[in-house]
Amino acid sequence: MNGVAILGSGMAACGASHRLLAEGVASTMYDQGSMAGGHTKTFEFPGGWVFDDGPHVSFTEDPRIQDLFAENIGGKFQKVSNYVNNFWQGYWIKHPAQCNLYGLPTQVVVDCIKDFVDTQSRPAEPVANYAEWLLTAFGRTFAETFPIEYAKKVHTTPAANLTTEWLGPRLYRPSLDEVLAGALSAQTPNVHYIDHFRYPTEGGFISYLRPFHQRANLRLGHRVVGIDAAQKVITFESGDRAGYRHLISSIPLPDLIPMIAGAPLDVLAAARRLAATTIVMVNVGVDRVDLTDATWSYFYDQDFIITRTSAPHLMSPRLVPPGCGSIQCEIYFSEKYKPLTLAPQDLIEPAINDLRRCGLIRESDRVVHKSAHVSPYGNVIWDHDRAPALEIVHGYLDGLGIRYCGRFGDWAYLWTDGAFKSGENAAERVLGGD
Repeated sequence: MNGVAILGSGMAACGASHRLLAEGVASTMYDQGSMAGGHTKTFEFPGGWVFDDGPHVSFTEDPRIQDLFAENIGGKFQKVSNYVNNFWQGYWIKHPAQCNLYGLPTQVVVDCIKDFVDTQSRPAEPVANYAEWLLTAFGRTFAETFPIEYAKKVHTTPAANLTTEWLGPRLYRPSLDEVLAGALSAQTPNVHYIDHFRYPTEGGFISYLRPFHQRANLRLGHRVVGIDAAQKVITFESGDRAGYRHLISSIPLPDLIPMIAGAPLDVLAAARRLAATTIVMVNVGVDRVDLTDATWSYFYDQDFIITRTSAPHLMSPRLVPPGCGSIQCEIYFSEKYKPLTLAPQDLIEPAINDLRRCGLIRESDRVVHKSAHVSPYGNVIWDHDRAPALEIVHGYLDGLGIRYCGRFGDWAYLWTDGAFKSGENAAERVLGGD
């Protein structure tokens, strides 16, 4: 079998290439950028500062994926114990907040517990959206104070506009005993769904993928502008063309569908209804290593532009110069609900101001690195348009024999191993003639 084209070079594309190569099938991987890796790109800056395109970690429990990734980096990885916390109105509390209320104002704690008890005593009822799920799971005070506010920031749309299919293990539902214990003591068990993870010692997260790229026929600087599915020809921005026998795409669906010659109007409209966040990453380096104990932190207050921070230097000390620490801030937008109207550089100083306001950066600290970049596709927004629109788009691609994969091909909330396996599954469909 020859002539397999893979669009993209991120985790899913590498999964597809790897699976094909295991069967002796060659493929050509096309990426629009000058750097490989898609969302797993790593940016290196002068002075020894290294930042990923978001806080990527590998916490898979699948031994096959663990061994494969470890082999790709010669077994040189950090095993990091994960600690996560939250910032709300001047208070730092452990994550998840629903069972770590200790230290918050007394009335807030009392009202959260009263509402939680009341909610648990009610019979279960069907919920129509994420906001109703939160109210049912945690009670009104906690839901409206914490996750409903956070939803506005991270999803850029109210919780009532979201479905619940994406939740999985992401929101922990504690028992009453856990809520009470977490209100009375700061010492609680770690119940976050990620209690530890692996991260490459050298070179950032992209190090996991470099051997896949080296084994692939990778073509950088190949931006796809047209796909003729009938003639099986890809046209690139340069004017070059490439034929294919089978096509696997990890290109985000709203970008992919308009590239396809003759795409019907209803399919084009459905692709436009698919929503995703745009994330501005603000990278900050400070001349102090003891910035925080938290691998990442969530920010609930609407007057903070940052939604989440991560601390790359806690993932590997090789990501910063000696004696320094780093923070990556995430600021969320979306084309559908909250368009980005500023240049990313315009958000650097507001983000640093937030870091000072919450105490992560002291007035005496010297900021020795600051940069910003845009990640056009951050997370899928699971609004009520998603499911019906996706059915139309995927049905159309299935009919053309175009195999889709990855977070923005499947249009799902995939973690690292899930994205890789999504690419493998797309390759299996090619190998099986599906």
